[in-house]
Amino acid sequence: MSRKPKSRSKKTKTAKITNQAEINPTRRKLIRLARNSAIGITVVGATGGYLAYSTRATMHEQDLTRIGQGRPSVVQIHDPQCPVCQRLQRATRAALSRFDDGELDYVVANIRSGKGDAFANKYAVPHVTLLLFDADGELQHILRGEQQADALEREFKKLIRS
Repeated sequence: MSRKPKSRSKKTKTAKITNQAEINPTRRKLIRLARNSAIGITVVGATGGYLAYSTRATMHEQDLTRIGQGRPSVVQIHDPQCPVCQRLQRATRAALSRFDDGELDYVVANIRSGKGDAFANKYAVPHVTLLLFDADGELQHILRGEQQADALEREFKKLIRS
């Protein structure tokens, strides 16, 4: 019977030492805390910066007032929940990446927003459609359905020449 109390007392002493070490942080723990805090701040800052950039880019893309402001414009009538619209958007962006900045404006008319839906109705077109406008804002061509990036590049070159 005397063995049980001895083992209990050892556990109690060990627990006190462990708790004491946690209460009095060592230099190594402080350095680890500083490192982890710096990493956390960097990750949170980078994520916030990306989200802010992404939001600004989306707002810029959806600004329909850019049409007819001195540059030819490609306007995608887009439903963000439509997989075909998403494929068309990827192909359009791939084709646009082959042009210099400032040659073409890319605008997205999101049919799930009031302005995007009104714009699509104005031209009587469904989603999965690209409208090509000249620099003066005059509609030049309508491309319906899914397209390949190479075909879009040819159409965009024609638009720039007109």
